[in-house]
Amino acid sequence: MASPRHRSQGYSRKAQYSLFAAYMIAIGGALIGLLLVILSAADPVGFAALRTAGAELTAPIARVARMATGSIGSADESVSAYIRAGSQNRQLKRDLTAVRRELTEARALKIENEQLRNLLALKNASGNVIATARMLNAAVSSSRRTAVIDAGASDGVRSGQPVRSADGLIGRTLSVGPTIAHILLITDTQSIVPVRRASDGLPAQVAGRGDGLVEVRPLNVARNPLKPGDLVIASGVGGIYHAKTPVAVIISSERDVSLGKPLADPAKIDAVLVESAAAIDAPALPDAATPKPAKPGTPAANAAAATGAPTTAGVPR
Repeated sequence: MASPRHRSQGYSRKAQYSLFAAYMIAIGGALIGLLLVILSAADPVGFAALRTAGAELTAPIARVARMATGSIGSADESVSAYIRAGSQNRQLKRDLTAVRRELTEARALKIENEQLRNLLALKNASGNVIATARMLNAAVSSSRRTAVIDAGASDGVRSGQPVRSADGLIGRTLSVGPTIAHILLITDTQSIVPVRRASDGLPAQVAGRGDGLVEVRPLNVARNPLKPGDLVIASGVGGIYHAKTPVAVIISSERDVSLGKPLADPAKIDAVLVESAAAIDAPALPDAATPKPAKPGTPAANAAAATGAPTTAGVPR
């Protein structure tokens, strides 16, 4: 039997129902929208309550969607951070190394500036400075304790002159070249410095031990009166080291000898002062008065003429 001519080919009943349902939903949505518009105009309070109820109904869905969106964003950031972690870690290590280097340089410059300020103040206060020099190196071998400074004969430096820093006495010049000089440190076994205790002027003698410390031996006392913490300063005896120059502080005391630590550490000093020796030439005695001729007609002149002696007066007996 042939199919009717008015029936569309390939058009099923299911498609017709779907199209009808779509029309009904569209018409229903339009009616609901129109009803809401009328309700908002006629009863705003009721419409607000209805809107709040709708928001409450859709809030759980919004929360779930928000959480899902946040989780996706966090996961994306975590993956990106994990991928960039290696390069960031390397960059942070480089930055930390650079900051540490700059901090070390700043601390060194601060210490050096403080030393130079103290040395400048000492130079201005003292009239015995021959030259200002930098410490080039300090030899602390088992046999000798010496140092080298960058000032020599061209700067007026001579052998036997005391060398000090702002902290205290370092030693004396041992040998001098045109532009450098070798320093015998007070910790050398060949070094001896006459000192006295700063508190009461007790005379003593500082001798080097060769190990960075010095021995302090009191003079003309039966028992060692030095105690830890006592400061000893140069006495000026011997004509090399200037009086009142800080030398060492006592760190331990025994029956006959005390151990002292020099106040100036050559390993931590950059700049030093070379001073003239403390010896002061004794003033020259005045020459004997030249005999003056006696005035003619005086008893001395008449007696000299009678004896044939030269007519002089004022000759010391």
